[in-house]
This record gives sequence, structure tokens and C-alpha cells, in this order.
Amino acid sequence: MSGGEQGIDGFDRLGDIDAANVVRCARSLLRRPLLHTESQDGELLGMIYRHRAVLQEMFSTLLGYRLVIHRRYARLYKSGPGADPTRAVPALSPRGYAYVALTLATLTGSGKQVLLSRLISEVRSAASEAGVVVDDGPTDRRALTAALRHLVDLGVLTETEGTVAPSTNDSAAEALITVDTDLLGQLLSGPLAEATGPEHLVELSSGATGSHVATVEQAVRRRLVEDPVVHYEDLPASQANWLRRHRAREARMLERYFGIVAESRAEGIATADPQDYLTDTPFPGTSTVARIAQLALPKLLDSTAPRAGDHRHPVTWQDFTRVCTGLLENHPSTWSRRATEDPDSLIRMVVDLLRRVGVLAPDDLGEPDDWLLSPSAHRWLPIPEGDPGPAAEPEPLPSPEPPAPALFDFPEGETPH
Repeated sequence: MSGGEQGIDGFDRLGDIDAANVVRCARSLLRRPLLHTESQDGELLGMIYRHRAVLQEMFSTLLGYRLVIHRRYARLYKSGPGADPTRAVPALSPRGYAYVALTLATLTGSGKQVLLSRLISEVRSAASEAGVVVDDGPTDRRALTAALRHLVDLGVLTETEGTVAPSTNDSAAEALITVDTDLLGQLLSGPLAEATGPEHLVELSSGATGSHVATVEQAVRRRLVEDPVVHYEDLPASQANWLRRHRAREARMLERYFGIVAESRAEGIATADPQDYLTDTPFPGTSTVARIAQLALPKLLDSTAPRAGDHRHPVTWQDFTRVCTGLLENHPSTWSRRATEDPDSLIRMVVDLLRRVGVLAPDDLGEPDDWLLSPSAHRWLPIPEGDPGPAAEPEPLPSPEPPAPALFDFPEGETPH
């Protein structure tokens, strides 16, 4: 690679077909860091094993990630999300995450097979020993079931006889569970031996501190690969300066090795996956929440001026309430009944969606329900083709003003990963 660009020797020696296969494998591992024979994309394990040396070199050099590959599973040890609450497994509540941790602790001494009733009893016993209050209510049972089902999806648990049913307290719903001890040993990514407590373990897992901390360039690339929008002002000064100097080179690197397209603007870099494979949260979308979120963007951007020296627009809960309820009231027959009957829940889902796609972040200088809206939101400004409301009362929304050249004004139809 020219101009002093960092290359991967093994990858650079591959022919076009093998190089394309390695990129496909790398994308699969980014999407599913714990890949086994029964999981989605499990058919790629043979190809991953064949190209294991190149893949391990690529992840280690570019991102500082450790990659373990065996014939029947592969485990990519990515950095954790740290304090980012938008990267959680949707099916798991905080209580569910607690039960995942308690179940893992219990499984370390359970052997290859265990009865579901015994496993549940030991998990609740471990919870009591850890000072976690356990009850037998529906919410608690659902959280425990979600934790067990998550471990089934990961391949750590297999339902050999019976099933992990929602009624986990029902003695008649017995099941024989097989434990994959190899996958169990690969599950945790945080360095337990270095952690002094739960908060410290989360910090270590994020790669911010400890012996596994990434270099400046690796830390920046992790953000570019994992986050749809990266603002210079959100990075430490050393990382922001490095990215400004090397943004063109890094854009080429992302596309060459991971099939990710990067767009650079004055405020930062936004990345997109043209195939939407690496897109955790597709946007725009057809659901009520996604449509209202997109229609709300121009009104929210127009409601306040960008913060001086920040480029982002401060918006409040009142702004979201005014804009979203206005859309609901103007076109009531367009939206789902749930949205019109419970607007507060809808607004919180809109906020959550915009946070997950990277255009909304908490305002550390404001109140708890104050946010900063990224200028990258301009890339999704809707151009209405007609009135979304009832035909008898046409009320087309005006087309937005063209964004300034410095903003994230991308071609129509592109979305970030």
C-alpha cells in the first residue's frame, strides 16, 4: 500500500477471491464475535479456519483484537461498550444481565449436563449469596428465562431434552441441559484476574485501561468500525489529531479490509455498510417509531442553533414532546394505535432509536433529559413525496433547506452501519 499506509502482509499476498472471502469472514466475526457451528453464519467456520492466520494478523494489527479460532467455533475478543447503554442485547434487562453473570458463575461447577430445575435453584442460591434480592414474580422469572435463552442462542447451553420455557418456576417443565464447556470458557472477554470489582471489569473490558489498552490508531479504528458516527470532539485530543491527519488513509483501510464506507466532514467521520450487514439498527425504517424519528429531525434541527464551538444542536425533552406529538396529532390515522395512546413511550423510543444510530447523545452540561443532536442528522432529512396524513386533509411537509457543505450531507439512501 502506498504513501506509508499500513498493510497486512498475509492479506496483501492473497488473490482476489481469497481476499474477498477473508473480508467476508472478518465482517461475520465483527457481527457475531462468538461464532459456532449451529449459529447464524456458522457455515463460514471452515473458511475462517482456513484463513485463520490472515484473520488473526488483521484483527491484531488493525484493531488490537485477539481472535481464537478452532474448527467448531471462533471467538473475537472485541472491546466492550463501556458506559454506552445503547449496545445492550434487546432481550436482556439489567436484571437479565445479572442473571447471565450468575448463571455463568454457576455453570463453572455444574459439569457437562444439568437439570434445568437444579440449574435454576443454584442460580438463585448464587444470587442470594451475592446479595441480589430474588423473588418468584413474573418479572424475575422472565429475566431469568431471558438469560438462559441468551446462553442457548450463544451455544453455551443446549436443550438436550425439554426446553427452557418461560415458566421456569414450573416443576413440570423439566429439561436436561448440556453445557458446552469449551464455549463457556471463551465467553468472558474481560480480564477477571486484573479486575478489582464489577465497575473496574467493565472499564478493563472497554480497553480504556489495563494491560490490554489499544494504541491510538487501534482505539480510533475501533470507534470507526463500531460506531456509525465519530465526532472529533468526542475523542481524546491525541486520537482526534491522529484521525484528522490520517482520515483519508483510514477510509481506504476500512473499505479494503471490512467493506465499510467512510465519509469525512468537518465535524468527524460517519461510516456506512452498503450491504447493511453490520448495521445494528437500520435507519430509516418503516415502523411508526422510525418514521416519526426521521420526520422529527428537520424540526429538531431547526428548533435551536448549534452550540458555539460544538456544531451539535441542544434539544430537550420538551422539544421532542412538541415535535412528536405534533406529528401524531396532525396525522392520527397514519400511526399505530399504541403510539397515539401512549405518546410518552413513543417519544422515549424515538430518543432511544436516535441514540442507537449515533446522532443523539446526552448533554453532559444540561439536565438528565437534555441531549445534543449531531449535524450528521442532516443525511436523513426527509424529502416528502406526498402527504403522510389522511387524503381529505393534505398537509405535505416542506422540503428542508440544503445543509451546509461541512455537514454530513450524504447521497440519498445511504445509511450508517
